[in-house]
Amino acid sequence: QVQLVESGGGLVEAGGSLRLSCAASGRTFSGSSMGWFRQAPGKEREFIATITWDGTTRYADSMKGRFIISRDQAKNTVYLQMNSLKPEDTAVYYCAATAFAGLYQRATSYPYWGQGTQVTISS
Repeated sequence: QVQLVESGGGLVEAGGSLRLSCAASGRTFSGSSMGWFRQAPGKEREFIATITWDGTTRYADSMKGRFIISRDQAKNTVYLQMNSLKPEDTAVYYCAATAFAGLYQRATSYPYWGQGTQVTISS
């Protein structure tokens, strides 16, 4: 079993930045992929970015340029740097993991999920 714990969410003003962290523990996979998603009230879960074990990344088109995903294999941690934040970025942010290597964009591709961290952007 894999446990994922997100941190780093909070309340920031529009234009600000946040860095989210997701620490993995338990049964971790050296060849795994990890991703970030978000879900705003009344909306479907939305793909943000994913990263493979060797650092290859893929972003949703709408997230390119402002969000940056990275990972530290030694710490079993993945990060999401979010810049130039907007009120419409307000959502619960989730990290997800899969044992398979690939640039997966669908939430159903990830069997392991964190509990989520709230990000609120004030205007």
